[in-house]
Amino acid sequence: MDAHEKLLDPANVWVDSEKDGAYQQQPLLSQPHQQTKDGDSENKRSLPKRIYYRSIIGYLTSILGALILGCALLRLFAAEAPGNWTSWTTSTPHPPPTNNNNNRNNNTYLLGVGKADITGPVVEINLMGYADPKQVGSGLRQRLYSRAFIVGNIDNPSDRLVYLVLDTQSGDTAVRYGILNALESLGEEYKVYGHHNVAVTGTHSHAGPAGWLNYLLPQITSKGFDHQGYRAIVDGAVESIRKAHQSLTPGYLSVGTTKVFGANINRSLFAYLANPEEERVRYNISIEDDGSVEKDLTLLKFERAADEKALGVLTWFPVHGTSLLGNNTLIAGDNKGVAAYLFEKSMRGENPDFVAGFSQASVGDTSPNVLGAWCEDGSGEMCSFENSTCPVDGKSQSCHGRGPGFQTPDSGASSCFEIGKRQFEPARKLFDEGELTPVRGGWVKAFHKFHNMTGFEFELPGGRMAKTCPAALGYSFAAGTSDGPGAFDFTQHDGNENTTSPVWKVVSRFLKDANEEQRACHGAKPILLDVGEMERPYPWTPNVVDVQVFRVGLLFIIVSPGEATTMAGRRWKEAVRTSDEAGEDAVVVLGGPANSYTHYITTEEEYGIQRYEGASTLYGPHTLAAYINVTMGLLGYLNSDSPAPPPHDQKSMVYPPDNTNRSLSFIPSVVMDNAPPFKSFGDVLTDAEKGTPYVIGDVVKVRFVGANPRNNLKLGGTYAAVEKLGKDGTWERFRDDGDWSVIFEWERTSELMGWSEVTIGWDTALEGEGEVEKGTAYRIRYFGDKKGLLGGVESFEGVSDCFRFKA
Repeated sequence: MDAHEKLLDPANVWVDSEKDGAYQQQPLLSQPHQQTKDGDSENKRSLPKRIYYRSIIGYLTSILGALILGCALLRLFAAEAPGNWTSWTTSTPHPPPTNNNNNRNNNTYLLGVGKADITGPVVEINLMGYADPKQVGSGLRQRLYSRAFIVGNIDNPSDRLVYLVLDTQSGDTAVRYGILNALESLGEEYKVYGHHNVAVTGTHSHAGPAGWLNYLLPQITSKGFDHQGYRAIVDGAVESIRKAHQSLTPGYLSVGTTKVFGANINRSLFAYLANPEEERVRYNISIEDDGSVEKDLTLLKFERAADEKALGVLTWFPVHGTSLLGNNTLIAGDNKGVAAYLFEKSMRGENPDFVAGFSQASVGDTSPNVLGAWCEDGSGEMCSFENSTCPVDGKSQSCHGRGPGFQTPDSGASSCFEIGKRQFEPARKLFDEGELTPVRGGWVKAFHKFHNMTGFEFELPGGRMAKTCPAALGYSFAAGTSDGPGAFDFTQHDGNENTTSPVWKVVSRFLKDANEEQRACHGAKPILLDVGEMERPYPWTPNVVDVQVFRVGLLFIIVSPGEATTMAGRRWKEAVRTSDEAGEDAVVVLGGPANSYTHYITTEEEYGIQRYEGASTLYGPHTLAAYINVTMGLLGYLNSDSPAPPPHDQKSMVYPPDNTNRSLSFIPSVVMDNAPPFKSFGDVLTDAEKGTPYVIGDVVKVRFVGANPRNNLKLGGTYAAVEKLGKDGTWERFRDDGDWSVIFEWERTSELMGWSEVTIGWDTALEGEGEVEKGTAYRIRYFGDKKGLLGGVESFEGVSDCFRFKA
């Protein structure tokens, strides 16, 4: 989420002239620039003039009394050498081996894939990621999905795993509990799925609805917990697993990697350079692949054994879901959602049920804004390398990253599509032409452990003892990043406790004054929010974390609950890859943020720099080392002849709390919908141009008398459709709101009277060549649901005139 890069920043107002909800950029200074051919370097061209006004008044009505009031004023939401990570003294002994007659040369697995809709309320709910309470949903750019991938041992079906890729900001404790409880209720055949073998990962989109997370901190800007959105995610995730389970069939897995250029850069390069040079040089391959971020995309291909038909792909590649900007108010899956959409669309002719999962990897310090971070204060300069500030006022508010389409005033949609496309194209090429390695072995193993990070003591590779701390966030957390800058006088990589206004020290201590032991434990981090010790009215952030690893033959999947930075992810993967349990050909990937959300995981060297990522590393300087320690202690459960890990038991294991039924909510429900006088629901207010044909590339827009979309989430359905007249004279569905080219927008025109309007746009420039037929008739249909004064909900439809495109 960028750990709430906009948390409790009550106002984020674009002051440029507005048109169709997007800020209009104005060219300023231009300077020469150098740019590598993949576009990873910075660009100094026309600089948009975006000025933010921050106000602390809008959100002081407070959700949670004095505790939240203090936070609202905030807007908040050294080290061991890298050493030999294989020399860990593990805190948990390896389990004893058992006899197993499985044939290790068997390369056949039990495979299943499934996909289901998880789109929550698309209007009147805060978006999840930037934590700006003013960023409230106004429509839908692309539906959100859960994509499920099941792999099982064909000789021992109880050895099975489920890897979920949700179009959400992250996995979550409450969501995972909800999924597991629902699976248990489906019957005996689903009891094979449980804590050990179900991973719930998020694509880290910053454009989905908020309000579904388990802990208080991320609930603040969404006005609490939204049960409707929560149920949409849980029910859709379970449905995707059910579909994957019902489709289980013998099949083959193969894995490969390819380079992806122009899709990510390191937004905290200053912190990355704090890692030892001898370590960094190992990954510095070329100018295009200098090691500052991982350029490898790993692809796992699922094929049916009976006919070698492709069932799906699961990929891992690190890039933040921040292509869509903080002024975007349309729900979408960001660049990962685009990549998955493009891959699945490309396979419709071969397999309409094909599922493409684009999972995150070591995402922590990555950015999709590949043209770099620039000051939008009129200076024409790049942001400060050390602390991402700008020269006019020395603050971070004017520092913004730029995506490849930054000059288009569309809230980042053009950049989003392009970054998604840059992931899809090499993935598809690898799928079609790459030399993929069969995943041999046939066995499937998984473990999961709840681990309490409060005061966990363990031995580092060098022999020194280390300890983790109750969760806390530092001052640089409030500074945000160039993908989503913070407010007030917070900056990254400063001794902020002494350089910021003394009022923040007062507010910090008002909320929870960290004691000396806690401050010493967190070392270089000056504590702003002692969230791990804040329990009222319920826990603010997790102290009990999920540690989980899957193994499928030679493939290891580390399931990370936090956003590991580039080097942190490398160290974690290297520890597994060089372990006794992994062979020479082992392939190790890291996916997340998953299962819960534990903010960031940096190396100890990066932590000492205390930029945003280090300040958001919850459990102190030894956070990464602790995750590696626990992981290494449990790897023995992943051998082919290992026994099953012990079942989860609340009597012997500390469980994280489930706050679903005690979370506060101040989200108002829909009161009623009305149509204006002499109008009916679904009436067309602005129609398509019937007489004059459009040109392919135009945006066709139709406006209807509408109703609140929260009355019906249309899960598995659609609010909007483009219909095409077939040769037999019947209308058929051509596009719907699951397609990137269809844009659904809702506007409340009278709060008092309950009036609203819906605009449906079809951007034909986003259609592939030849997909739109010249001379053929099309029309746009709206599917709505109105709520009466007594609470009843009734469906209705509206349809435009037909229109054509010039031959």
